[in-house]
Amino acid sequence: MSEPLWFPSDEYKQGSHIEAMLRHLNLEDYEALYQFSIAQPDAFWEATLQLLGIEWLTPYRQVLEVSQGPQWPQWFVGGQLNLAHNALHHARTRPDDLALIWEGEDGAVVRLSYGELEAAVAQAVHALRGLGIGKGDRVGIFLPMLPETAISALALAQVGAIFVPIFSGYAAEAAATRLNDAEARLIISADGFYRRGSRVRLLDHARAAAALSPSVEKLLVVRRFGETALTENEVAWDRVVPPQPSTAAYEPMGSMDPFMLIYTSGTTGKPKGTVHYHAGFPLKAAQDMAHLFDLRKGETLFWFTDMGWMMGPWAILGALTIGGTVLLYEGAPDYPDPGRLWAICEKHGVTHLGLSPTLVRALMPLGDEPVRKHNLSRLRMLGSTGEPWNLEPYLWFAKTVGRGRLPIINYSGGTEIGGGILGCTAWRPIKPMGFNTAVPGIHAEVLDSAGKPVRDEVGELAVMGPWPGQTKGFWNASERYLNTYWNRFENIWVHGDWAVLDREGHWIIQGRSDDTLKIAGKRVGPAEYESAAVEHPAVKEAAAIGIPHEVKGEAAVVFVVLRAGQTPNSQTEKSIGETIANRLGKALKPEKILFVSDLPKTRNAKVMRRVIRAAFLGQNPGDLSALENPQAVEAIQSSSG
Repeated sequence: MSEPLWFPSDEYKQGSHIEAMLRHLNLEDYEALYQFSIAQPDAFWEATLQLLGIEWLTPYRQVLEVSQGPQWPQWFVGGQLNLAHNALHHARTRPDDLALIWEGEDGAVVRLSYGELEAAVAQAVHALRGLGIGKGDRVGIFLPMLPETAISALALAQVGAIFVPIFSGYAAEAAATRLNDAEARLIISADGFYRRGSRVRLLDHARAAAALSPSVEKLLVVRRFGETALTENEVAWDRVVPPQPSTAAYEPMGSMDPFMLIYTSGTTGKPKGTVHYHAGFPLKAAQDMAHLFDLRKGETLFWFTDMGWMMGPWAILGALTIGGTVLLYEGAPDYPDPGRLWAICEKHGVTHLGLSPTLVRALMPLGDEPVRKHNLSRLRMLGSTGEPWNLEPYLWFAKTVGRGRLPIINYSGGTEIGGGILGCTAWRPIKPMGFNTAVPGIHAEVLDSAGKPVRDEVGELAVMGPWPGQTKGFWNASERYLNTYWNRFENIWVHGDWAVLDREGHWIIQGRSDDTLKIAGKRVGPAEYESAAVEHPAVKEAAAIGIPHEVKGEAAVVFVVLRAGQTPNSQTEKSIGETIANRLGKALKPEKILFVSDLPKTRNAKVMRRVIRAAFLGQNPGDLSALENPQAVEAIQSSSG
């Protein structure tokens, strides 16, 4: 592994959440805190929730009960709370502090204090109850990032309903798949949103999805574009929400009562509905935001995301529970000019900025000037999640955006985790592209084929015990949940990522274990091929897959997107292959280099290697509803001939 790029300083330690935990528990350093968190989880979680200010409507009598096994843990047994109450309780002590900032692509801005946000949520609560929505009802949130998106999520939690976040870019069929599985009674949507200066008519998709979903009774519509005409079963947000009273009771919820059903795409079959509960995902989000990102009261988090990706609910619930400010943005990061993202950070004093590696790679070709012309002095932390890094974009993010002074908090976990398994802390040196810690409270290991922990070897990333935020199974599919995470080693969660943990405590994720290649007996992560490929000056991005090979068992095929002005030809192909062989060794030279104009990606910018492999081999690629660019699959299918 490489040498550290960033080192701890007193500036980051003093006044931090970690410092407060160390004092509270009378521990000497971060290493002692992490070991305490996995050795004494009950005491760790009690201290964490106390310092986060989590309020209980009925105190719990036991932190953790595992009589049904670690697959089905019961957290904070006997306790009652409401996540909306904890996200908005700062309204009682700091009503004028800023809770939420929203900026539209057209330049519109909304700012809500904690007092104003709690009042807006209460109005939505009364409107939802008027529509017959109550405890246990499922409701689809089919919205872009608007103020009403956060208000809806909190209001549904406050009444005890279960919200189903649906990506705003989904077509009707993909949305309906999720609505039908959840048996949703209501869809909250919008007439549309702005994207690159154009109006996207979301309501057309919401109406079509409702028509495909027999359980849906009504649509509650946010009229982003003004006086949009609605039909008989559609209700205008502006007509039923603002007239309502500005205070509302919080429904007492059991600690394990669900509040969210969020779907992830399946490799085959229908998407998986992960079930999250009031004393799980919101607490895990706040804890991660405190212990890794150190978001403090008065600081502003901007994670470029959508509500349909777990980072949307994570950002809203985590930032508000801590008492920070969450910033939501509706549009494209480079419209109407390449500096839009950085202008937003400057304008709103963003302190914590989260971007995916793919988005960083897309912003790099726009140059350094759009970044440097804006005052980013308020930035204190950079964040990243979603996929492995390549070195060049990581260094650009660190040096151009972070000015060489900011830590990049790399973060990896998943929808089923409720947050992170691995991350970075500003209390340890940070090596490029990796992780310097497992998240406190998560007992993570790298396991060999026999299920034994290893160091300096590639193995399966696993979690050895339960944690708050762990999904409460898959909706109506408990066997699928058990088969996905618990069938490899007894009572151990195997996450599906290959990882390496060195003896200094630094982690690297090599990619999904079902993506990993085994060439001539050597296991190689696709990210290793991709990192080697993008070292070639002609390569913008790359994706590696393994295909059957008579001699080697498996061979590598690397799909390459060239930089602007580069021409695909045999000489470039040969040069890229040699670059990879020089980096990885001649025995691992790829079988083929194939040029494509784009790689299949989800709308949260993950490259879908399993889709690439299936398309290339002529197999069923499974669920494609999350793809941003399905036309890229057709190009790969054509290349296989």
